[in-house]
Amino acid sequence: MKITILDDYFSRASAYADWNRADFATIEFVDRHIADEDALVDLLIHSDAIGVMRERTPITRSLINRLPNLKLIVTSGKQNASIDLAAAQARGIRVCGTQSPGHSTAELAFLLIMLLCRRAIPLINGLRQKGVWQPDMGQDLRGKTLGIMGLGRIGSQVAAMGKVFGMRVIAWSQNLTPADCDQQGVDYVSKAELFRSANFVSIHMRLSERTSNIVGKDELGALGAHGYLINTSRAGLVDQVALLNALNSNALGGLGTDVFTVEPATQRDPLVAHPRVLATPHIGYCTKETFEVFYSEMLECFEAFHAGRPIRVLT
Repeated sequence: MKITILDDYFSRASAYADWNRADFATIEFVDRHIADEDALVDLLIHSDAIGVMRERTPITRSLINRLPNLKLIVTSGKQNASIDLAAAQARGIRVCGTQSPGHSTAELAFLLIMLLCRRAIPLINGLRQKGVWQPDMGQDLRGKTLGIMGLGRIGSQVAAMGKVFGMRVIAWSQNLTPADCDQQGVDYVSKAELFRSANFVSIHMRLSERTSNIVGKDELGALGAHGYLINTSRAGLVDQVALLNALNSNALGGLGTDVFTVEPATQRDPLVAHPRVLATPHIGYCTKETFEVFYSEMLECFEAFHAGRPIRVLT
């Protein structure tokens, strides 16, 4: 059995599972992102199974249909919108997944809120690079309003952190109800009210046709010159043209983002070095503890498939 592990940036995957157990297979770890489909086909043409990290490489219908030996796809996490599950099922290819702790993304989202509120990065850089002492002034989180878009597994954790810091927490999403908010001890509001009232809005929604560009010019304008947007979910949830315009015109106070339209992002991305943006390289789920779950359970999926008893099946 030939297994290929894609997008193993900086060759870390081998350290997070006991791959030597897989004596039934040869395993290739690919330490670079490959965007070109022809190059992917050349790499994967002889692979029986592939392991994918989140949504770094789309496994499209076109790619699936060009890989005659492929029998198994294992993704980190329980869902992966970049895998064409229908195409895999049509080919009889099994798709399996792993658990996904989620708390690491919630921790990062709140860290971005804190860093933006206290103006920490400009102050750190001013001291380190220019020797300037206290040129800027931050704010308290206590008493501020935190808006949560999507009060699910991750959003509810960020809401709880906000309450611990003495913030008023409000929430909205398309399927959210006042009863849901009551259970979390947060206030239910409309989408328009969320952006009008919040000092910080943190997005925790899945990207779909229904949620694409769900934050646009009107929402950013309502958040305003003293408001901050936090996005640790997907770049496509926010209208990127409207976002850049708002940042450039000082119509938005700032942005903390862990996600980009094209990933891996480079310095050519206008958000990466923007003075009003705190940009992190999609590290929300990238912790040692989370990667131990991802890769050890990925190995379990390969072993179970080889034994004829697939686990955590998505198709």
